Amino acid sequence: MREKFEKLTSTCIPLPIENVDTDQIIPARFLKATTREGFGDNLFRDWRFDKEGNKIESFVLNNPSYSGSILIAGKNFGSGSSREHAAWAVAGYGFRAVVSSFFADIFKNNALNNCVLPVVVSESFLQNIFDSVESDHLNTITIDLPNQTITNNATEESEKFDINPYKKDCLLNGFDDIDYLLSKKADIETWENNR
Repeated sequence: MREKFEKLTSTCIPLPIENVDTDQIIPARFLKATTREGFGDNLFRDWRFDKEGNKIESFVLNNPSYSGSILIAGKNFGSGSSREHAAWAVAGYGFRAVVSSFFADIFKNNALNNCVLPVVVSESFLQNIFDSVESDHLNTITIDLPNQTITNNATEESEKFDINPYKKDCLLNGFDDIDYLLSKKADIETWENNR
């Protein structure tokens, strides 16, 4: 079981860069590990640190005035290779949701499988969030999964978002695919016994 996702209100970290691919999210040299541990430490590694390992102060994740469990990303987030490690890195860093106007399909599914909610919004709403967070780093976003809404609390504007009903159920209950099957054990046994 994982942490349930119902309603999340958080400050945000803005990354207004389009076409962020999985190699930028987690560089290939970190893909040797086979477990999820430690990937968050290397999220956006080549943007966060120089070749000597020193922080690049201008990168948003190194700016202490930004914080939160929601990443606001530019259009086409998660393109490139299908590495699940990219979703591991996003989750491992502590993000519960990523908001963008478009996600690569494989990244979107990998995120959902790792209890990170990818929220697709219109380009105008995305820009609205970027503007609000830039004007006040403490502005918050509320993501209401049961009602499938996202609200910019600075402007009180909201949008609806789509999600696969099965993945929504898994997130609401803190299930991965195995947990979901185990939750249906009694139903499966009843069906088997009545065949």
